[in-house]
Amino acid sequence: MSRVKKLEPNYQPIYFKAIEFEKAGLKVDTKKTSDFDVPGEFIAKFGENPEFRSAFENLTPARQKAYFLYFSQAKQSKTRASRIEQYNPRIMNGKGIKDCLCGHSKRYPNCDGSHKNFSA
Repeated sequence: MSRVKKLEPNYQPIYFKAIEFEKAGLKVDTKKTSDFDVPGEFIAKFGENPEFRSAFENLTPARQKAYFLYFSQAKQSKTRASRIEQYNPRIMNGKGIKDCLCGHSKRYPNCDGSHKNFSA
């Protein structure tokens, strides 16, 4: 119970509600990666490049979801295709959309903008 005292007062009700859910054996329904709409441009890229498809399927479900959401937000096909091309190297390297590429992040694997302050 000592951990509860360290929580912000605003978080305590949420914390206790989570404990109640756990004790009751309730589960939270979450969407699986396969439940998201996959942009047609993304499917076309899979057909063009089997290595791209393999690299994408090797990403964690959370990373796949982030890419699906980002690519799907674009309203125009041209923009979706551009985003897919822009993030192709990241996917091929097994990196998520927010993963650090420079290695200077203090919150690795996520990027915290440390690369902006780094001078080589």
